[in-house]
Amino acid sequence: MNRFPEELTDIFFDLDHTLWDFEKNSLLTFEKIFSEMDLTIELKHFISFYNPINHAYWKLYRENQISQEELRHNRLRDTFSKIHIETTTPMINVISEEYIKNLSTFPHLFDGAIPLLEKLKNRYRLHIITNGFDKVQHFKIKNSGLESFFENVFTSDIVGFKKPHPQIFKEALKQTQAKAEKSLMIGDSLEADILGALSQGMHAIHFNSHKEDHHENCPIIYSLEELHAFF
Repeated sequence: MNRFPEELTDIFFDLDHTLWDFEKNSLLTFEKIFSEMDLTIELKHFISFYNPINHAYWKLYRENQISQEELRHNRLRDTFSKIHIETTTPMINVISEEYIKNLSTFPHLFDGAIPLLEKLKNRYRLHIITNGFDKVQHFKIKNSGLESFFENVFTSDIVGFKKPHPQIFKEALKQTQAKAEKSLMIGDSLEADILGALSQGMHAIHFNSHKEDHHENCPIIYSLEELHAFF
C-alpha cells in the first residue's frame, strides 16, 4: 500500500476536517451559544443545514469570490432562513462573533489523531497548511494538544494565498526547505488539499471525511487509523 518514497522527509496536514473534528466542535459551539442566548432551536436540524451551507461558502471564500465577513455572516443567515427562523443583522452578528470566539475552545480531534502523530513525529517533520483564520487556527492547535507535533503552521491569512493556489504550497516548501518530491500532503478536500499539492509535485493522501466522489488522483482513506498502513 505504501506508494511513497523511502526518503520522504516532510508531511503537511490540513487542520479542519482532517485532524480537528470541525463538525463535532461546531455542534458543541452552537449548543453553547443557543443555550446562553435562550434560543429554542433543534440543534441537529440546524446543523444538518449549516454544515453543507458552510462548506459551500468556504469554497467561495477559497476562490476569493466572497470576503471573510461575508462568509461568517451569510452562512448563518442562509441556515436560519432554511429552517424558517427570522433573524436580524445584529442577531446574526452576535452569533457570528460568539461562534468565532468559542469554536476554538473545543478540543475534539478525529479518532486516532494523537497516536498517529506520535508515530509520525519520530520519523518525519510535520507541518500544517490551512485556509482557516490565523488566530482561530492557532487557538485550535493549542487547545487540542496538537502544538508540540508541528514545526510550522502556514495559514492563508499570513501567506496571503488560499489552497489550492500554488503559492501557499510553494511558500510552505520554501520555508521548511522541503523538496516537493519528498513531501506528503494529507487533507480532506480533493480540490484544495490534494489537487493543490499534486500540482506542485508533492505526494498526497485524501482523508475523505466528506465522502466526496471516488477518484484515482491519490490514495483515499476514510479514517485516520488507515494511515498507519502507509508508514
